[in-house]
Amino acid sequence: MLEVNRLVKEFGGLRAVDDVSFILHTNTITGLIGPNGAGKTTLFNTLAGLYRPTSGDISFLGKPIGGARPHDIFREGLVRTFQIPRPFAAMTVLENCMLVPSRQAGERFWNNWLHRARVRAEERACRDRAHDILAFVGLAALAGEYARNLSGGQQKLLELARVLMADPKLILLDEPGAGVNPSLLVTIMDKLQELNARGITFLIIEHNMDLITTLCDPVVVMAQGKLILEGPPNLVRSDPRVLEAYLGGMPA
Repeated sequence: MLEVNRLVKEFGGLRAVDDVSFILHTNTITGLIGPNGAGKTTLFNTLAGLYRPTSGDISFLGKPIGGARPHDIFREGLVRTFQIPRPFAAMTVLENCMLVPSRQAGERFWNNWLHRARVRAEERACRDRAHDILAFVGLAALAGEYARNLSGGQQKLLELARVLMADPKLILLDEPGAGVNPSLLVTIMDKLQELNARGITFLIIEHNMDLITTLCDPVVVMAQGKLILEGPPNLVRSDPRVLEAYLGGMPA
């Protein structure tokens, strides 16, 4: 599904992503781990189009996307969430979901006069789909609540709901377990497994090793901008290079 070949991203003299190559296969959940400053989020930003690669290639479903604009990559079906959720705080949970689908007829102001029936039909279908997705992630009762009033874990679920509104093929998740209470974390993990069973592929940045070992296979390890290891979670946890770079040399 995704092929990264000798990817480099530099900021001045700093090489944040250094000659990274890997392949994501369809319908997998891949974990991406490493210490702070390893280059994980920079890699995500480059894959999603926020940063233009310094060199190297990125292909998604056989199509080159390195250097493409974020909204074009989004429309291809590669979407991402953020470590700190970014909902529109003054909009309701339902409204946050309904604005996601692109190229809605109502976005062109003249359609609201010339093609009212089409705009109403699209908005009705969008609202119904948003309600279905909010029910799936467990936020149906909060559809009318302002996003700013949600807890941290609920905002993570809203992030997931919003990307699902885009009919994604590959979701880049940036620390879905960060700041989430244990019960909501279990909910998030269950939903990710169910979505994967439906055919959605995931690449997950996460520091919670229980989440990684439960959900992810394979696991990709980065340190100082480089990919140092890729393999099944049990092998990764016990590898000396990971213990040194990620776990500070301590046993897992």
